[in-house]
Amino acid sequence: MKSFAKILLAGLVCLVAPLQADEHALFTTQSLTPETALKAATAALDKCRADGFQVAVAVVDRMGNMQVMIRDRFAGAHTPDTARRKAWTATSFRTNTTDLLDVTAPGKPQSGVREITGALVLGGGVLIEAGGSLVGAIGVSGAPGGELDDICAEAGIAAIEEDIAF
Repeated sequence: MKSFAKILLAGLVCLVAPLQADEHALFTTQSLTPETALKAATAALDKCRADGFQVAVAVVDRMGNMQVMIRDRFAGAHTPDTARRKAWTATSFRTNTTDLLDVTAPGKPQSGVREITGALVLGGGVLIEAGGSLVGAIGVSGAPGGELDDICAEAGIAAIEEDIAF
């Protein structure tokens, strides 16, 4: 009889465990409003213009979906797609694209990342975080070098820091 009780108890534990796991079947996330995304993109564009660069700026949500795209009048035709792909890559890999340069270099174990459709490992894709959570990313393309694209992206994020602090 004691072994039957143990089996019954074990069976009840197996039934209750999935219920506890499903207790939180939904979750809530934070996302940038279009107005906030536009403010970040505009500030990044303004920074690049002040530094003499014609760029495109893309802001994506935490899942990599486009929210805003701005292309300066003389930015190259390739810059909108490049900016979008930089922002998408940052959100997809939860890492600023500049930080991916070395770890995905040819011959490195993670070099295959560069072969993923849509991924673009060039500087200029920067995560946007609020309260320790990823809320999106900003991608900049057109300055002469990824490190300069990063500086413009950071200016965009700085412009919205107070708005997204929680």
